[in-house]
Amino acid sequence: MSKSRQQNSKGNQGTVVKHRVGGWLPQKHEVLKNWLDKKIALVQSPAQRDVALHPVLQDFQNFIESDPVIYMGFHQMFEQVPDKPPYNNDPTGKPQVRDYKLMLQLFNAIMATAPSYEDDDLVGFPINAILDWPMGTTAGLAMFTRSDVDAHFKAMFDVWSAFLTSPDSRTVLDDSANGWFGPAASEAIPNFEQTYVCDPSAPYHGFKSWDDFFTRLFIPGVRPVSFPDNNSIVNSACESTVYRIATNVNETDSFWLKGQLYSLAHMLNHDDSVSQFVGGTVYQAFLSATKYHRWHAPVNGTITRVVNVPGTYYAESPYEGFPDPDPAGPNLSQAFITAMAARAIIYIQADNPVIGLLAFIAVGMAEVSTCEVTVQEGAKVKKGDQLGMFHFGGSTHCLVFGPQVAVTFDSAVAVDQSILLNQPIATVAAASTGASA
Repeated sequence: MSKSRQQNSKGNQGTVVKHRVGGWLPQKHEVLKNWLDKKIALVQSPAQRDVALHPVLQDFQNFIESDPVIYMGFHQMFEQVPDKPPYNNDPTGKPQVRDYKLMLQLFNAIMATAPSYEDDDLVGFPINAILDWPMGTTAGLAMFTRSDVDAHFKAMFDVWSAFLTSPDSRTVLDDSANGWFGPAASEAIPNFEQTYVCDPSAPYHGFKSWDDFFTRLFIPGVRPVSFPDNNSIVNSACESTVYRIATNVNETDSFWLKGQLYSLAHMLNHDDSVSQFVGGTVYQAFLSATKYHRWHAPVNGTITRVVNVPGTYYAESPYEGFPDPDPAGPNLSQAFITAMAARAIIYIQADNPVIGLLAFIAVGMAEVSTCEVTVQEGAKVKKGDQLGMFHFGGSTHCLVFGPQVAVTFDSAVAVDQSILLNQPIATVAAASTGASA
């Protein structure tokens, strides 16, 4: 099937959103510049300059320095950043971090902190703020697609995750200028106490850790389940913003090229079920930094299988890199990372036989990016039942339908439109003969 057959309802792959989506990185470069300025000043200050690296980062440094290929790659990913303006500046506007040793020092500082709402904004991808430009280089792509490199990132994230799930991470959960209940954050997350389960009278609003805050629950009834018994209507699985809708999707395709066509075999990790989805429909939407991060069943049905797929953390589409890098590269690579990044796949046999097997894909998008599945194989689920959650880090998700079902999306479901959890997004019917030819 030709690439031209992968299209949305308007006859193409869908408009790629050309900005930093999801609020994980500020759109104002000055905010990022100020953030990184402060981090670099901190780690290079007399009091911090000689602070020892955490053992996992010391291991990372030893790994870089003991393998000649890795050593070369971690030099070239910085050297390949052009020295002339504007590319001699990183995405934060600060002259680029030029070596892996400063990179590791910055990682060391970040691992002992929880994200705060600094400068009236959020730097939700602190590692990305350091690596954006190296991610856009040939050497960066080569390094960040290696499983042994990813293993060291994973070890670092395990340590950071342990901190983010500890009571010590709650210091940012206050009403100070940089706190998550301060004026700026409260404007970004309005009506918090009326929307999320919390205890405003308790310290830290009753949250046990930063992660507990990040994975907070909606108050029951805030997002009622639409059409709970109508099996011809598919609901939104996440509080999210539409990224792309594609139809007649191929089994394999050039997901790394301009347009980032979906490649089902890679998205589904070459699962035996891939053939059931070839020629079908992919709906993708991303979760925003300040919103809700749990996933819920979009249909009534039975969980048939759960598959966790290890993957990359900082690989981005080569098309988004140099010689014309875009600082929003990690966000613009959302279709690309469905085939590359760490992800969880939940297969649901829908009660509606027209839908048949549906695949829900939760994709981690940088930083810790843990995908926790909370349902078991064989479980019956109703629309709105929890399937799992993302822990700290960016996130996007896909619903994958087979070719036997005609999916008609609601008029409100368009690229860059915000969709509420449990909101109806599509109506399904049997595809007419030859519809996917």
